Amino acid sequence: MTTLDIQAIQELIPNRYPIYFIDRVDEMTPGEHVRAVKNVTINEEIFQGHFPGEPVFPGVLTLECLAQAGSIPLLKLDKFKGQTAYLGGMNKVKFRRKVVPGDQLILEVDIVKLKDYAGIGKGVAYVDGKKVAEAELTFIIGK
Repeated sequence: MTTLDIQAIQELIPNRYPIYFIDRVDEMTPGEHVRAVKNVTINEEIFQGHFPGEPVFPGVLTLECLAQAGSIPLLKLDKFKGQTAYLGGMNKVKFRRKVVPGDQLILEVDIVKLKDYAGIGKGVAYVDGKKVAEAELTFIIGK
């Protein structure tokens, strides 16, 4: 298993502020698995409007975090070097709990199918060991 710092992550995924969400990768096996971290802070722009006085990290952004994390083990494969993993779809999406400033999202994605230039991952996001969201993610790899 491999760990990645922010510089190594940014060499793989094209996302940047304000839509860059991965702070570090604690474990990663190319083509198979990733465990990444997103620290949710009150300084994020989204909290100006979601919701004033009761900030909640939007569920769709938790899904984006899972998608960014899930792209990492795919893009570490030699055959996909220098390419981009696009989100092709999501299925079986469930939100379990709200995420608020101060939470640390633990993002786990297992790649369960990989064929040609497409992959499917099962992603789960946790806060304090409790499941907050889950989804099946479809990735399309391209330039």
